[in-house]
Amino acid sequence: MIPLVGNIKRFFLLKKTVIVFVAIAIIVTSAAVVATIGIYNYLQNEVVINDDGKVIEVKTFKTTVGEVLEQNGISLNAYDCISLPLDAKLQRMKVNEINIERAIPVNIIADGKQIQIMTCKDTIGEVLEEASVSLGEKDRLDGVGLDDKIAKGMEIKVIRVKEEFVEENIAIPYETERRENKRMDKGKEVVVREGKEGLLQKVYRVVTENGKEVLRELVKESIISNPVSKIVEYGTVLNYKTSRGDIIRYKKVLNMKSTAYTSSYEDTGKTPDHPYFGMTYTGIKAKKGVVAVDPKVIPLGTRLYIEVPGSAPDYGFAIAADIGSAVKGNKIDLYMEDVKSARSWGVRPVKVYILLD
Repeated sequence: MIPLVGNIKRFFLLKKTVIVFVAIAIIVTSAAVVATIGIYNYLQNEVVINDDGKVIEVKTFKTTVGEVLEQNGISLNAYDCISLPLDAKLQRMKVNEINIERAIPVNIIADGKQIQIMTCKDTIGEVLEEASVSLGEKDRLDGVGLDDKIAKGMEIKVIRVKEEFVEENIAIPYETERRENKRMDKGKEVVVREGKEGLLQKVYRVVTENGKEVLRELVKESIISNPVSKIVEYGTVLNYKTSRGDIIRYKKVLNMKSTAYTSSYEDTGKTPDHPYFGMTYTGIKAKKGVVAVDPKVIPLGTRLYIEVPGSAPDYGFAIAADIGSAVKGNKIDLYMEDVKSARSWGVRPVKVYILLD
């Protein structure tokens, strides 16, 4: 038998040993757990996904971008934009950032066509470039600018602006100049010179938007050629067809009272032996066709034609070469070859045509 005191000592010694072993076991186990956790964390990839503003932080054993998106139920359509390729490898010991921009529909109206595209571009200029729609030097956008941000369902209208200079030739009408011809019968006209139109050229700056004219501005005006006036001469000479068929040309007609005279003593107060017997005031011999007039009414030397109204024959052509004391005003005295004819003439109304010189 072992003494009780000895047994007690052995008991406490054994207990102390057990405690030491337990402590060591705990320490070893803890270290193993910590190591396991460290290895677990090391094997995972840390990822931050920004899905069009919605941020997700994940840790994953997946190794590619596509796998981690699939793991988190994130799908992409053909037009969405992503910052990394789907087959890109995730990097350990680093936060992997994946940025996703969702494509939105945008309508582009250009060149008579409407194009709808899905895009994740930021500005209108970038969207147009993506759609291969270029702007000319003068083209513009309706109500927006190239640097404006896009929005879902936005309509971008391209206005094609064309500027050109257009020449317009306008005929300048010619004038007609009418000239009096005092040697031409009245009622007749002769074109002395044909008229010719002039030419006026106008230059306009014309601006069209999508084929529709919006501005027409006159920038230059010049006369290429002046018009040439047309010259027409018209006759003023009156004419009359006599009873004998002659055409007389006259400038004036007078309605007068006519009488007749001879070279007889009764009419002139001169006998045949008088040196001036049978001579007129103007010095020419009195004969058929010589008439006496009032020089204040008809100048001496004027050529005349005397028409007798009715069925009686006309006195005919005459010259104002004589005067008489009783011939005043609107009276005319016609020379006759014999007294009988003169007396039978009496007083008759006549038309006296004053002929052209």
